[in-house]
Amino acid sequence: MDIERVNDTTIKFFITYKDIESRGFERDEIWYNRERGEELFFEMMNEANNRDDFELDGPLWIQVHAMDRGLEILVTRGQVTDGGMKLDVPDWQDKHALAEGVASDSDNGSELLDQDESIHEPLELMIGFRDFEDLIDLSHSFLEVDLDNRLFHFEGHYYLHIVFDDERYTEDEQDNMLSHILEYGFESDITVHRVGEYGKSIIDEAALEMLRQQFSQRS
Repeated sequence: MDIERVNDTTIKFFITYKDIESRGFERDEIWYNRERGEELFFEMMNEANNRDDFELDGPLWIQVHAMDRGLEILVTRGQVTDGGMKLDVPDWQDKHALAEGVASDSDNGSELLDQDESIHEPLELMIGFRDFEDLIDLSHSFLEVDLDNRLFHFEGHYYLHIVFDDERYTEDEQDNMLSHILEYGFESDITVHRVGEYGKSIIDEAALEMLRQQFSQRS
């Protein structure tokens, strides 16, 4: 997937149909299955956050252009002021909707999304590990037992899928936990759908706690 920043408020994606399928999505379902269409969109925006510091705050205007090889998606962030909202939307033709409710205006294929209501998602990350022993060391140093985490193996690396519960952890607590985890692994752009589809699930839940119980820490 290619990500290009157009300006301070607009970002453009291009994702091929092959890439969409490699992420575990079917080409047609992103148009007709609202949840799957939104899921793909959230993945793309999370990657944009990781790569280009494009914050998901405020209303978003989404335009989707279906091409022969894939989708070109333009996302513009509205600027909310005391007098209302300012939105500079580039002019596109032949716009299409990316799942009902994400961009469902039949006239122009675009829709404003309220960030607080529509795309508020918990922090979800894939952490890669070059050495299984690093995972064991992490399990013994990280004692938070309620963290949602699963372990996968894919293309020679181990990946820990982590979901932070926004209702349980503050932003500072999430940052501190992530900093701790990244002392042992590295943040990856690979999606859990791709790893789940083409890799192997090792531990389906409470992976760190299970590793701590099963393996001794190296001296």
